[in-house]
Amino acid sequence: MMYGFGDDPNPLPETVALVEDIVVEYVTDLAHKAQDIGSKGGKLSVEDFLYLIRKDLPKLNRCTELLSMQEELKQARKAFEVDEEKLASVE
Repeated sequence: MMYGFGDDPNPLPETVALVEDIVVEYVTDLAHKAQDIGSKGGKLSVEDFLYLIRKDLPKLNRCTELLSMQEELKQARKAFEVDEEKLASVE
């Protein structure tokens, strides 16, 4: 992750540990907040996370982009499986 953002290919272990601690703390905090506002009694949903990041437009836009890409991939896989089943039944 750090290399992808322009860091050295082999960063210092201390730096990696610090970034890992920051990311784990952020994700844990976000999950706890999502659980607190969650409407399904302890079950987290995508909408809970989207609600939490609604004011951070770059994150919100990236999340919605990734969710739409996930849906497109799901549809493509489904179409591919249907095509495979048709080919198997023809043979």
